[in-house]
Formats: sequence, C-alpha cells, structure tokens
Amino acid sequence: MATGSEKSDIKTTLFYITDNGFNLAKKIKRLYSNVEVLKFKSEAVSEAWNEPGNLIFIMASGIVIRTVAPLIKDKRTDPAVVVLDEKGKFAVSLLSGHLGGANKIAKEIADFLGGQAVITTASDVNDLPSIDLWAKENDLIIDDWDALPNTATRFLNGGRLKVYSDIEISMPAEFLQIKNPADADVLITNKQKMDLNVIPVQTGIQKKKAKKLDSCFRRNDKKQTAHQFYLRPKNLTIGIGCNSNTPASEIENSVRKTMEENNLSFLSIHSIATIDIKGNEPGLIAFAKKYNLGIKTFTANKLNTVKGVSKSDVAFKTTGAYAVAEPAALLASGADKLLVKKQKKGNVTVAIAEQKPEARSQKSETKGKIYIVGTGPGSVEHITPYAQKSIRNSDVIVGYGTYLDLIKELIKDKEILSTGMTQEIDRCKKAVELAMSGRTVSVISGGDPGIYAMAGLVFELLKDRNALCVMRNALKNKNASRVTHHVSRVDVEVIPGISALNACAAKLGAPLMHDFASISLSDRLTPWDLIEKRLDAAAKADFVIILYNPKSKGRAEHIDRARKIILKCRKPGTPVGIVKGAMREDERIIITDLKNMLEHDIDMQTTVIIGNSQTFVWDNRMITPRGYEGKLKVES
Repeated sequence: MATGSEKSDIKTTLFYITDNGFNLAKKIKRLYSNVEVLKFKSEAVSEAWNEPGNLIFIMASGIVIRTVAPLIKDKRTDPAVVVLDEKGKFAVSLLSGHLGGANKIAKEIADFLGGQAVITTASDVNDLPSIDLWAKENDLIIDDWDALPNTATRFLNGGRLKVYSDIEISMPAEFLQIKNPADADVLITNKQKMDLNVIPVQTGIQKKKAKKLDSCFRRNDKKQTAHQFYLRPKNLTIGIGCNSNTPASEIENSVRKTMEENNLSFLSIHSIATIDIKGNEPGLIAFAKKYNLGIKTFTANKLNTVKGVSKSDVAFKTTGAYAVAEPAALLASGADKLLVKKQKKGNVTVAIAEQKPEARSQKSETKGKIYIVGTGPGSVEHITPYAQKSIRNSDVIVGYGTYLDLIKELIKDKEILSTGMTQEIDRCKKAVELAMSGRTVSVISGGDPGIYAMAGLVFELLKDRNALCVMRNALKNKNASRVTHHVSRVDVEVIPGISALNACAAKLGAPLMHDFASISLSDRLTPWDLIEKRLDAAAKADFVIILYNPKSKGRAEHIDRARKIILKCRKPGTPVGIVKGAMREDERIIITDLKNMLEHDIDMQTTVIIGNSQTFVWDNRMITPRGYEGKLKVES
C-alpha cells in the first residue's frame, strides 16, 4: 500500500455528514489531486474500503469506529483512516498510521488547517523509529508479522534493539549492530535460519590462534530463541532455465525446493534471470507476476562470455548458450561467484547468486528530482492542487523569502533554503546540487516559473553541468568513440502557476483579449537599448503592452522613458491599468491613461498594462475588443 501521498494517482475519499463537514471537506480537497467528497453512508465506506486509497472522515470518531470495525483485516492492506472534527482543530490518525500513511496524512491536514495532529502509535509518541516503516523504507521484508508486536514492545520498553545483519545497511541510533547472531533481537539475513551455535571469528584474532581452530567458526551453546525477529533483504537473483510450456507451479516449486535445501528465504528473491528466448515463457511470466519479480534476460552470446560455469552441449543445441541458469544469475546480480550452483528439478534448472553490495546501494540510490513550482499570486487558494502536492512531496524547498512567506502552511515541516531577491543563481545551484545527491527539491517561483522566473535558469545550469561532464569524459578517453555522455540523475518538472499578467488582467477586466507583448524594464540582465527597441516595436505593432519590473530605486527613470516611447504611437488617453499585489491582502488596482499614469505609485511589485488603439474603459473595467462587435451587430 502506498504511504500517504507517495503515489500521485492514489485516491482520497472524504466523508462528511453536516454542512459544516462538507465545507471543511471542500477546503481539504485542495490538498490532494485525486479526491472524491461523499455524504456519509456505511455502504459507500464499504465500497471505498476495497479500493486502493485513503479515507478521511469529518465526524465523531465513534461513528467511524463502528462503521469500519467489521471491515478491518490486516495492517498491511487496510487503508489509512483519519478522523477530523468539523472545526478542523484535530486530525486523528485512527488506522494504518505507519504502512498506510495515516500519521503522515493527519500531520499534512493539521498543518494545512492550522490544527493539531493526534498520533497515538507508540513509536511516534516515544520518538522512536517504527520497525515496520523502517523495514519498508530499506526494502526489507518482514518474515513473521505475528512476531512484530512482541519485538516492537521490547523495543519500546528498552529503547533499543540489538541487530545482526548480513548486509551493509544504515541503522537508526537506537539499533545496536552486533556481530553475534545469537544475541540479536533482529536478524537481517537471507538465510532461512541462522545457525546460532556458531559465531564468525573476529578479524582481530591473531594468525597463530586462528591456525589452532578447526575452522573459521567457534562453537556457542546458545540456542535459537523465540523472541528473534527476521527481516529479509531482497538481494537474491534466481537464474532459471526451463523447458517450453513448463507451468508456473512447477517453476515455483523448483525454486522453493532449491532454496529450502540451501537454507535460503524465498522472501529474499529480488529478481529472475534467464536467456532472452525464455523471456516470454508463460509459466515464467506468471511466476514472476505472482510475486512481483522483475525478469532480466540475456542473449546466448552474452551468457557464453561468463566463465567458470557448468556447460551443457544439450543446452547449446537448444538455445545457443552453453549454460543458462548459472551465467544469467551471475550477470544479473553482478556477483563473482554463485551462492547455489545449478540444481536440476524436473523441467527446471535453478541457480542462485547474491547481489553485490554495490548493486544494492545503487538500487537504493534515489534519482533526484526538481519541481520548478509556480505559486501564482501567492495564497494557497490560487496554487494548483498538483503544485501543492509537489511541494508536500519535496524534501527541500528553495526560494526567495517573500514568496516562501506566502506559503508557510505548505512548508511547515520542510527543510528550507531562502535567499535574497538578486540571488537566483545561488538558489538554483543549491537546488541542482541537492537534486544531484538524490533529494527531491521544489524551487519556488512567484507567478509562473517560465515567465521571467526560475525554469530557464535551472535548465541552463543542468545543461552546463551536462556539458562539463561530457568534456571531462572526452579528456579521460583518448578514443573519441568511447566518450560516455552524461546522463543526468535529475528529473525536472515545470509546474505552471498563475502569472502576474493573468492575475492583473483578471483584476482589470479583459485587457488581453487581443495580441499582447510582455516586456521587462529591468536592465540587470538585458541591455537598456535592446529594451527600448522592443518597446518601440511593440508600440508600432499596436500590441497591448505588459510592463514587468517597471520601476525600482536604482532605475526610477525607466518607466518614464518607456512611456515616452509608447506615446509616439499611442494617444495620451490610451487606457492603462496599474496593479500592485494582485490577489493579495495589499492589492491595489488603478485604471488611468497613458498621460496620467506616472501620477500613481509604481514599484517592483507593480504590473502595468497599457492598452492598444482599440482598448476602452467601461464600468471601471479595461477591455480590449477582439473583433466580436461586427458579429454581435449582425446577430442583433
């Protein structure tokens, strides 16, 4: 089950009873992209329960408990259930707090509404990591769910767990990693059962002492204890060769028997590997699908390059490969040797290899992502649901302080990097560096990120970084044909927002109904003589003109010079709209004309819209006709 809002398509169903509940549901709806708001009925709850998704109830918790109690089955499959009071003061995580994500959802809603999340899961209350959630985050499979409560209770009582692990893995501070499996509370291993009568010799033992030992193990009298809890790393690759039309049941039985005979856990299977001509074998596909396993295939030529494997002339005549199961397992896992050499079980041949630690770490290395988010005028109600979700799904928020202040309720629990107005390059560089390290970053832009904002700069930085990598590769490789082009580890998504020109035009009426030109009067990045040419061209072409960044303390005269250029082609009475802080609390809207526009306060937070030769003012609205008047007269 997806946790919280991890999956973009996961459905959230909001149930309400009263009008107050309905109003709160409409408000919460803005938090999620795939939402259905329903009047509470027990039948509707039953239907929603059996679909993947999250359930949020705005009503008394007693009603919810009595309704969902008969539906509860298993913490691994039950949906997240969150209950809110009608005022939105409390968001209670009622069911599936960890794996279902109810704790996360409750916190999201509480932050959004300015309320309080009520979390009762013991690990959260005691500020300890959740064992099942930690296992899920590290791709570890719980072997025996019935043993989890006992282990969790001992963890809560003692405040720590002793953990033995066969693999390299980063652990919370409360997990004490030990070398003796007999003393462990938790065992992370792909072995079905650990032999607790043996302890690996420590590396510090002197050679003389080691020679006296019969083997590299010494005996220990401790027996298997009932309290031990197994977590399974998914790090085994199963090489499979099989005859045509071998049923999935026979393939599964062969794999299971081979693993049992070699004391390996079936839960540790990561993937299947075979020859390419078996990639569409129905039985193999059905087996893989049943356990959600990937299938990696290799050509006969590729399999024949692997040395040190058992060869078969019969296999070569049939497939063109001297061996299938063993070389496929080695190639797919990256291992140097087999954990289990091929075992023939009826129509199936099975070999097993353990993935290299590097392969596991590469698998866990997350591809970074940058969301370049347009927050529009600034208030949450004017930000698209998808933009809000992207911000919530980010690890780090990067932006200009003023814009970040406008979305405080969305970024309460986030790591924030804020810089000043003219430090865009620094902001974007930090965002790219963070994303390159595997993190998810939202770069916040007021308005739309593709209009005088951050989108272009982020792409330019990534382009330069890519070019640098290509150049370095070229220097490393004398043979130009061997140059490896850099493949970015960063996904970038531009999320549009309401731009200043959209917001201001909406406040003025309909000034942009015909062709228009947008021009920034800032010469910080564009030479002023080029800006003047653009102003002159737009004025001569009779475009409606939108002026961004019209006036600052350092260039107070630019707006006057722009006005004079436009006056050469426009009448002094041409309507002009001046809007400051559109859709914000300090919003100010003025409709004037080209002659008198400078009598009004204009600054960097202002957008100026200058009409074309046809623009007129009616009912205190600025309107640019598009040509409908002729059609309207004919129809009338």
